[in-house]
Amino acid sequence: MIEDYARGDTTIAADTVWALEAHLEACAPCRGLLAAAVAGRAPDVAALLDTVRAGLEPQLAAVGPAPARRLRPGWVPAGLTPVMTPWLAMTVAVTVTALLLGALAPPAFFGGTSALVPIAPVLPLCGVAASWSRALDPAHELTASTPRAGLPLLLRRTTAVLLVVLPGLLLGGWLTGTVAAAQWLLPSLAFTSTALALGSVIGVTRAAVGLAAAWGALAVVPAWAVGHAPLAPELLLQPDRAPVWGLLLAVGAGAVIARRNAYSTL
Repeated sequence: MIEDYARGDTTIAADTVWALEAHLEACAPCRGLLAAAVAGRAPDVAALLDTVRAGLEPQLAAVGPAPARRLRPGWVPAGLTPVMTPWLAMTVAVTVTALLLGALAPPAFFGGTSALVPIAPVLPLCGVAASWSRALDPAHELTASTPRAGLPLLLRRTTAVLLVVLPGLLLGGWLTGTVAAAQWLLPSLAFTSTALALGSVIGVTRAAVGLAAAWGALAVVPAWAVGHAPLAPELLLQPDRAPVWGLLLAVGAGAVIARRNAYSTL
């Protein structure tokens, strides 16, 4: 295989070439075989490498070693890109702001309910919107070309978002006693799975932003403007609505599984 690879044989299957190159990265003896094969099978390539090496060696000898650089800070989880950190910070800030509003504002200002109730179900969408965004990931092209760049990477980043947002909401609701997890936890997961499912068609960022905007336009704004509207959050998030949210969560998860191959082409 190395002989054919060094000769530039175009009949080698693409997955075989990929596997061979991955093996060469970790196997010094095979790299030695490749060097010998290039010298024998592709002398023009060997001559080019010798010319480049002869021109670079004097320059490299005069340059000191470059300082080590970390592409990812040690405190950033492996499934989370540094560019998502501001989004998560913004999500935490919105949560804290909602808790303060709920504690300080008059009860009638939010229709007699906590300010956290209307935004809790869609709060994870702030981070999910950034989990697979070209504009927010400077290494998007590099990331998208890796074998695990589709649904596995999207799920890891979504999990990283949920691990930050959900505990914050649970702690805030428990400390203030203004909102119970039974009201928003299942709807929050349902919105997240629906965003991922729609994301396989229109893109995750568009799906997350669209769902958050639709929730605000149909439920939050009318409820705050006219009081207890028919689609008010305090009515939609009652515990007896849990089967509906559970069904939406199951449908979203099923759609994600059914369209799992579509995420690598987003």
